[in-house]
Amino acid sequence: MSKTAIAIRHVAFEDLGAFAPVLEEAGYRLRYADIGVDDLAALGDTDLLVILGGPIGVYETGLYPWLTEEIDLIANRLKQGRPTLGICLGAQLMARALGAKVAPGPAKEIGWKPLALTADGEVTLAPLAGLPVLHWHGDRFELPQGAVSLASTDLCPHQAFRLGRHALAFQFHPEAWEQGFERWLIGHTLEIATTPGVSVPQLRADTARVAAASAAAGQQLLRDWLSGL
Repeated sequence: MSKTAIAIRHVAFEDLGAFAPVLEEAGYRLRYADIGVDDLAALGDTDLLVILGGPIGVYETGLYPWLTEEIDLIANRLKQGRPTLGICLGAQLMARALGAKVAPGPAKEIGWKPLALTADGEVTLAPLAGLPVLHWHGDRFELPQGAVSLASTDLCPHQAFRLGRHALAFQFHPEAWEQGFERWLIGHTLEIATTPGVSVPQLRADTARVAAASAAAGQQLLRDWLSGL
């Protein structure tokens, strides 16, 4: 019997990326739920929930009231110990659902650079060791109670965490690959233009240089985690 995976998507171009074929290989039937279009209350249960990225803050509930419903959905799922995966905004939503603070960091972190892995991260994130990964965020989260920190960068003390065997969250983008990346450059054009030291040509060139190896490592990381569920 096949398993189901629902990915909550906040902007169309930030999709499952390199993770999609791995999930399909593992026997998951994939479905997207688009925020602002699909009814979260009608999603029902799923074997795996993935919460994807987006350019808003988890604290902007006044502007985006559906954030409260999304956080509650994630909190209930985590309380039940159900498999949950978060990427960027998704990781921040998971942290907030677990009671941790999410707030703007000292500067935006956009571009490809490696992680500093913790001792636990050297196990859980082993395929990524020494490789650049894509960062694209301005906010950062504190480590939720009971969670294990897996990685950091100079601007972000908690780049990933796990909770038991069922929950894994990434501040960075291990699903990013060169396929479709041009959509990121279009969709985030204003943010790129207003962030010092960041440019479309540099992001494009760095992606062409490192994305294939990074995506392959991200795929192996996902395989390893799925095998332990």
